[in-house]
Amino acid sequence: QVQLEESGGGLVQPGGSLRLSCAASGRFASINAMNWYRQASGKERERVATITSGGSTNYADAVKGRFTISRDNAKNTVYLQMNSLKPEDTAVYYCKISGAAWAWISGRYTLNDYWGQGTQVTVSS
Repeated sequence: QVQLEESGGGLVQPGGSLRLSCAASGRFASINAMNWYRQASGKERERVATITSGGSTNYADAVKGRFTISRDNAKNTVYLQMNSLKPEDTAVYYCKISGAAWAWISGRYTLNDYWGQGTQVTVSS
């Protein structure tokens, strides 16, 4: 089955940088988009960045100019480079891959959204 393994979170001081990684295992017939979301305590989950199959990117206004999303198609991995981090960036960050992956139980490729387990990013002095 599909598994998304996130890494790279941690504690960083304001102005610092972190790089999140999300590696997807499983057989994908296609990937439509790779995304990063975040959810701060007591707040709604929000989409931070998206990269499409064609390489187009989109960012939330709050992170434009500071965050960069990229991917390595050969490794089915998406990254989020986070620079100039602010305390308000503190949240659990989730990777989401939208695509069609092989499901052994059903014996077919299934179009779905696949989520990582989340990784904590804390920006504090």
